Amino acid sequence: MKLKYCLLLLIFFPALTSLKAQNFQTNNFEFLPGGLNFQPLKANHQEARIGVLYHTATTNLKVDIGNNIDLLAYRWADSKLTTGIEFMAYALSTSYKGNRLQIDAVDGFFGGNLSYTKKIDKNKFAARLRIIHNSAHFVDGHYDLSTHQWIDGREPIPYTEDFGELTAAHIINSSVFYFRYYGGFSYSTLVRPAALKRYNFHAGFEFVLPAVLGKIDEKDCGIFLANFTGTQGSNKYQLNQQTMLGVKLGNWEEKGILFYLSYYSGGDIFGAYYDRKISKFGIGFSVDYP
Repeated sequence: MKLKYCLLLLIFFPALTSLKAQNFQTNNFEFLPGGLNFQPLKANHQEARIGVLYHTATTNLKVDIGNNIDLLAYRWADSKLTTGIEFMAYALSTSYKGNRLQIDAVDGFFGGNLSYTKKIDKNKFAARLRIIHNSAHFVDGHYDLSTHQWIDGREPIPYTEDFGELTAAHIINSSVFYFRYYGGFSYSTLVRPAALKRYNFHAGFEFVLPAVLGKIDEKDCGIFLANFTGTQGSNKYQLNQQTMLGVKLGNWEEKGILFYLSYYSGGDIFGAYYDRKISKFGIGFSVDYP
């Protein structure tokens, strides 16, 4: 519990020190505000999104489905504080048989977040605290009906992570480019198996040339480069890294369609395979809907 209070103090101390009593008015609150106060980290696989990532070497698919919405906002001066919820899952599809995808494994996430942003001229400081439950499962695509055995001898395990994650970011938004760099850490109050590391750290960036490809119906068409690097591990730490290069049809912080190339190396992103190390190249498609 002490950790939770420390995280809350770290993320909201700048907000509390700048909040004046005379600005605390009912009309500063907004129910169901538009957009998202803190944009999901593009290259982090543990973010709510809708999309598909095709791995060229294995022909496997990572299928994402999820939503992230701000429910309540409070604004004062150049600052904004929001609270929201996020539910998402991603699945590993290993083949296509009998007119359906063979789903081998699924990771599910649900929880909430508190986000704070402060404008500084054209730039912005942002922070987000997430409280998330993650569980991982093998499903029927991992079971061989002909032998009545789990494929590769890997049987289901009770996999759970309940974690708090704090991320701070600085956003530079010029007339030519958009650049966000960030860093943070997480702590899991509950882990299964017990060998999973409770403390983890992450950092990354997103560099965007928003209108370099022109416009469609007054919406930007740009290119982007994004990277997410984080720690993970059981018994000992290892680095996970995903790099994405692609195009977005639509303004960067608004609704849009993304096509991208991706390279990932590190621990397997599916909890059921937590002890496996992988490296994969993929071609992806996703939709932003903040």
